[in-house]
Amino acid sequence: MEDKKIIVFDGICLLCNSFVQFLLKRDKSKHFYFTTAQSNFAEELNKTKPFPMSSLDSVIYLQNGRVLTESTAILSILTDLGGMWRLFVLFKLVPPFIRNAMYRFCARRRYRVFGMRESCMVPDPEWSDRFL
Repeated sequence: MEDKKIIVFDGICLLCNSFVQFLLKRDKSKHFYFTTAQSNFAEELNKTKPFPMSSLDSVIYLQNGRVLTESTAILSILTDLGGMWRLFVLFKLVPPFIRNAMYRFCARRRYRVFGMRESCMVPDPEWSDRFL
């Protein structure tokens, strides 16, 4: 698992689900694997790689044995996506306390603004091998 790039996301959040759909459509090299924060896999993963905060409050990105959260996770995911998305690395010049404050502002309002599902998403059959 250390060599896989795993994204843990809130499975009932429509914003988070949209981000995962965005990544699935653009990750032609199939670098990323996904799991919902509500899954048994994420629960077991949290025992071996403890997340520094509630996994429902942040996208968690496990990259090369590192646990990345909040804005750093999003920027690292977009950078790893490649292509023009690598330009998002420039936002890492913004101090993390500012980036993360903006991230938390959006995260606290995501259900109210974007909505939520009753249950976690079921991936399309073509993408089922990308979900852990």
